[in-house]
Amino acid sequence: MNAVTDIAEIVLRPSTPADIAAITAIYGREVREGRSSFELDAPDEAEMAARRERLVSAGYPYLVATVGGVVAGYAYAGAYRPRPAYAGTVENSIYVHRAFHGRGIGRLLLRRLIAEAEAGGFRQMVAVIGDSANRASIALHVSQGFEPVGTLRSVGWKHGVWLDSVLMQRPLGPGDTAPR
Repeated sequence: MNAVTDIAEIVLRPSTPADIAAITAIYGREVREGRSSFELDAPDEAEMAARRERLVSAGYPYLVATVGGVVAGYAYAGAYRPRPAYAGTVENSIYVHRAFHGRGIGRLLLRRLIAEAEAGGFRQMVAVIGDSANRASIALHVSQGFEPVGTLRSVGWKHGVWLDSVLMQRPLGPGDTAPR
């Protein structure tokens, strides 16, 4: 893959079923080699398609960023927790192909995801960042108005080490200043 040289080359759009192979490859590599996901076995395309369909059918945003027609990253929001009282809160996920790291794609995806979640009437967005050493993800979220709200120490065992989860949060729209 070529490096992004111009932000104008990046196209953000809703994901489609045709993006599943690329999404699965991006996520699979992170599961196998990275620490941002605590999954241990990479899901196949059928599972990733089913996950996407559940989110999209429930009205959650699921986006891709493309460069020259190639999926360079993806982001989605989903239910933070299943109980009805949490209905106004979403959790975000963002994954960018390693060849495109440091090019602003994650920032563009998160900015658009926030806007779409606000348009959907959600009031809070939570980031659960795997590995407290993931400085890039933490900095990305801070740059978009997220605040750290806690760290769960040593809650995941992956690649032979204990990993933390960093919790971050930002209000959406009127946040908690008005009833839902």
